[in-house]
Amino acid sequence: MKKKLLAAALLSLIILASCGNNNTAENNTGGNEYMNITAEEAKEIMDNEEDYIILDVRTQEEYDEGHIPGAVLIPDYEIGEKAPEILTDKDKLILVYCRSGRRSKEASKALADMGYTNIREFGGIIDWQYPTER
Repeated sequence: MKKKLLAAALLSLIILASCGNNNTAENNTGGNEYMNITAEEAKEIMDNEEDYIILDVRTQEEYDEGHIPGAVLIPDYEIGEKAPEILTDKDKLILVYCRSGRRSKEASKALADMGYTNIREFGGIIDWQYPTER
């Protein structure tokens, strides 16, 4: 009887573990992933790391109104065309944002599908509580 209870408990744990949802990694059709992080986590990376790219995927007009210092602009609709020439190291850490988070998620998925391996999507500048520049 104890063996059956133990087996049932073990099976239940395995099933529960396999059904878990990891909210920090998004699966993509190409098998690559990008990670969702908070604006606070992105700021911590910017303050403590040296080798990364901040990628703004909004329009030129939005970028001109204010952007995170040091951000590189590639509008989301130009990712497929411009990323290979601007983001030449596919293993480099790329921190991606837009206005609200929708375009940055789509751009992050596109980058992952293109073979970029170290993508952190942190939503929109509307949630950014830190300095910006024009």
